[in-house]
Amino acid sequence: MRIGFYAPLKPPDHPAPSGDRRIARLFMAALRGMGHDVILLSDLRSHNRDGDAAHEAATAAAGAAEVTRLLAAWRDNPANRPDLLFTYHVYHKAADYLAPALKAETGLPYVIAEASIAPKRKDGPWATGYAQAARAFEMADALLAITALDRVCLSTFAGAGKVTLFPPFLETGLFMTSATQRSDHRRMLAERFTLPVDRPWLLAVGMMRSGDKLASFRRLAETLPLVADRRWQMLVVGDGPERAAVESAFAPLGDRTSFLGQLEPDRLPALYAASDLYIWPAVNEAYGMALLEAQTAGLPILSVRTRGVPDIVRHGESGWLAADDQPSSLADGLRMLLDDPALLRKLADGAPRNVATNHAMPAAQMRLGAIFQRLGLPS
Repeated sequence: MRIGFYAPLKPPDHPAPSGDRRIARLFMAALRGMGHDVILLSDLRSHNRDGDAAHEAATAAAGAAEVTRLLAAWRDNPANRPDLLFTYHVYHKAADYLAPALKAETGLPYVIAEASIAPKRKDGPWATGYAQAARAFEMADALLAITALDRVCLSTFAGAGKVTLFPPFLETGLFMTSATQRSDHRRMLAERFTLPVDRPWLLAVGMMRSGDKLASFRRLAETLPLVADRRWQMLVVGDGPERAAVESAFAPLGDRTSFLGQLEPDRLPALYAASDLYIWPAVNEAYGMALLEAQTAGLPILSVRTRGVPDIVRHGESGWLAADDQPSSLADGLRMLLDDPALLRKLADGAPRNVATNHAMPAAQMRLGAIFQRLGLPS
C-alpha cells in the first residue's frame, strides 16, 4: 500500500531534533517495516505556538496551495496517488490543512496518529486552529490516541468507535543490548565523566528550554535537597537555551550533580543501562519518550501519576509514580526506592518487560495492521 505521510507540527526531515520529529520517523519506519511504500506529502509546518491569527491564515493559504499542487500531480501521474492519508500529531496548535481537503476531493481513507483535542481551546487565540483540527477529526476514518486521557477526550468528541488507544513505541535493539553490558558501561562512563561508582546514579535527560522542560528541571532540583541524607549522584544530560538556568537551579547541590552535556542519541543507551534510577517530574508532559528509552535499557523510573505517564510506566512493576509532581511527593518516592534495593531490582527487571510487551516496534505494527484491516485496507 502507498501511504501519504504528513506531520504538521514538525516534518520528520526537519533539521532540529525533537521528540516529535523522532516519533514521526518511528511511525514511518513502522509502516515501511510492514511492507508499505511511505512517501512524505509535504514539509508544510502548521505549528502556531502563540495562536497568532495572521500566522494561522498564512498557514491555511499555504495548505490550500499544497492541496492544489498534490491534486494536480496525482492527476498528471495517477501512480503517485497514495492509497491512504496518514497524518501524525494534530491538535489546535498544529492543525492539518492538507489531508481533510485531499480526502474531500479524493475519498481516500484518512488516519490520524497522536490526535488530541482540548475543548477549552474552542474559543480564544487558537480558535481557528481548533476548528481545523476538529474538522480533521470529523473527517478521519480512524484516530489513534497516544494516552488514555486523549482517548477519553477524543471519544467524547468523535465517538468511541473511531478512537483507538495506541501506546507510544520505539525500536528496542540498542537499548536492550546495552542492558546486558551494564558493568562495562558503568566503568567506562565513570572514567569518562569522573563519576563516583560507590553510590547510586540518578539520571535525568531533557532539552533545556523554557516552559515545561525548565519547570521539570527546577522541580527536580527542589526535590533532591529533601533526600540529601541518602547516598546518590545526580546525572543531568541535555543542553539548550536555558542551560544556565538549569545549572543555577542545581548549584546548591554542589558536586552531587554531574552535568554531562548533550549526548548523541547512540550514546544514551549505555548511560541508561549504567544508571540506577531515572527520575523526572514530567511537569505538564504528555508522556515522554525518554521514560520508554530508560525502561528498555533496564532502568526503572521515578515519575508522577499524571497525564500520560501512567500509560508508559507501570507503577510497582517498571517504576514508581508519585501522586503529583511536588518535591515532597517525589522525595518520598526517591527515599523509599533508595532504601529498598530489592524493590529497585524488581522494577529494573520489570522495566524492559513492560516495553517489550507494550511499546516495542512489533507491537505497534500489529496494532497498525489491525486498524488497517478494520478499514478494509491491506495490513
